[in-house]
Order: sequence, then C-alpha cells, then structure tokens
Amino acid sequence: MIRAALNGLGLWGARLVESVQNKSPLIRFEAAITRDAAQHREFAGKLGLRLYEREENALANSSVDALVLATPHSHHPRQILAAARAGKHVFVEKPFALTRRDAEEAVAACTKARVTIGVGFNRRHAPAVIEMRRRIAAGEIGEVLHIEAQFSGPSGYRLKPDQWRASRSESPAGAMTARGIHSLDCMIHFGGLVQSVTAITRRRVLAVDIDDVTTALLDFKSGITGQLTSLHATGEIWRLHVFGSKGWMESRGDTDLVVAGLEGEPKRVELTRADKERAALEEFAEAAKEGKASVIDPTEIINGVAVLEAIVQSSDSEQTVKIAA
Repeated sequence: MIRAALNGLGLWGARLVESVQNKSPLIRFEAAITRDAAQHREFAGKLGLRLYEREENALANSSVDALVLATPHSHHPRQILAAARAGKHVFVEKPFALTRRDAEEAVAACTKARVTIGVGFNRRHAPAVIEMRRRIAAGEIGEVLHIEAQFSGPSGYRLKPDQWRASRSESPAGAMTARGIHSLDCMIHFGGLVQSVTAITRRRVLAVDIDDVTTALLDFKSGITGQLTSLHATGEIWRLHVFGSKGWMESRGDTDLVVAGLEGEPKRVELTRADKERAALEEFAEAAKEGKASVIDPTEIINGVAVLEAIVQSSDSEQTVKIAA
C-alpha cells in the first residue's frame, strides 16, 4: 500500500482523502500539511491523519511514500521538485504547472529521481470518457476528424478578491485552469498532441480580475481539429463531442453518452457511475508500486501545459501560436 501525505487540506484536498481513506487497499493518507492545524484537527482526527505545518517535515518522514498536491497552481513546480529530491512519488492536481518550462523541469526531476508522477485529471476515469476512448480505439466512429469540448459554470461568481483562484497569476485564461484544462486533457487523450493554438480570452462580467470567457481553436499533429471553450460565468455544462468519418459520440456527464452512426437515430449508452477521484489515486498507487515513471505520458502532461500557456499568448498577440515539438 502507498502511504501518502496531502499538501492542501481545503475542500478538494479533503475530497481526495475521503475518496480512498479506509476504502482502498492500494493507497492511504497518513498525513496532511496545512498552515492552520487548528482548523483541520477534527477532520484529521476522524480520518487518522498526522498534521504537519511544514512540508519538509512530512517529506522527511520515512512512513510517507508519496506527496499529493492540492495547492495553488504556481506552487506545484517547487513542490514537485521537493518531492523528487526526497524520493517521494508525487500526484499533482491540475494544472501540473503554468508554464511549459516549469513542466519540463518537474518531469525531468521526477525521471531523474525515479519517482512516479500522477496528475489529477479525474475525467479520464469518468465511465463515459473511458467508453469513448474504447470506441475510438475500436474504430467505431471511423477516423477522428474533429473534437469539441466545453466545461463551464458559475463558479467565477463565487470568487472573492482575496482568494488565490481570483488572481490572474494563478488562473491565466480564467476558467481554463479550473475547468477547461480537464476538457483539454480529454482532447489530448483522444487526439494526441496539439501543435498550434488560436485563442481569445477576456473578462466580461466578473467582479474579480480574471477572464470569464475563453475559447480556442486547436490544431493537432494528427490532423484532427478542435474547439475548446470554458466560461466562469454561465450555467453548469460539461460537453465532450468527438466527430469521426463514420459517426460521432457526445458526453454531457460522467455516465451520459450518446453515439450516432452515419444513418439512423443517435443511441444512448447505459453506463454505471464510478468514483473518479478514487480511481485516479488508485491508478497512481498501482503505477508507483510497479515502478512506472508516470500514469499519463509525460509528453501529454507537458503538451497540456504548453497549450494553456499558448492560449494566453495567442489572445494577447491576436495571432496563432505554434507549440514546439
């Protein structure tokens, strides 16, 4: 069993712990790192977590095999490097980093230290996404021609000026770092690496100073085209739509999948709900146990970060940005 320490005991960090604690035979949280131990003492006691106020103390603990990060985005590179130096496997909530350079350095450090990388792209474990991937691989919709993705909602309205997520430095392209990057990862998962980006990102209605509308056209190395949009100030929606030469598939939720051929009515596929967070953490634990370098291909991790960076660059320059190989 992989024994983990969590850095970032907020709402999402707590969700990660609760998804596996006393349930999973593969991973268990032994500790958590927080600047406010008093606030989290009851939760820690309930789930058997030792609390640390300093990350280095947790990393020095020989009973900790892995570090799980649910911290501000800009902190990830430094924290990944610290975990690698300590010989700890590391699972990072998305985005892995905010710049390609930081992502490359973090991956290189983990590779050198021979520790396993996991990234919190829980949507890869949604039953609908798994089924879409299987059908694409089986050729059921023919050659993939185009992918459209949308992940938006009203969460921008809940942000306060003093929250880190309300900072442009932490949330470039607005909802793209919080939501859209999940859709982007699924697009890369299905279509391969992206080679160029043409994007618009702007603030329209939010009180906090981050963009609330972001949209991008993506050109994949495979020849597939894509369109990705994420808004921080609208009704809740998740949509992943893959078009092929023999039909299309669309997901609007974890178990919501519709498939259409070239003729006839679209058909709904029955799927069973699953715990995405537990599945992601258990996949990471299995990979660490087996000595694998990464759960997700590192080139896909780096490409996703490069696309996020290119979205901002393209919008600022009003030009298409090419992504280096």
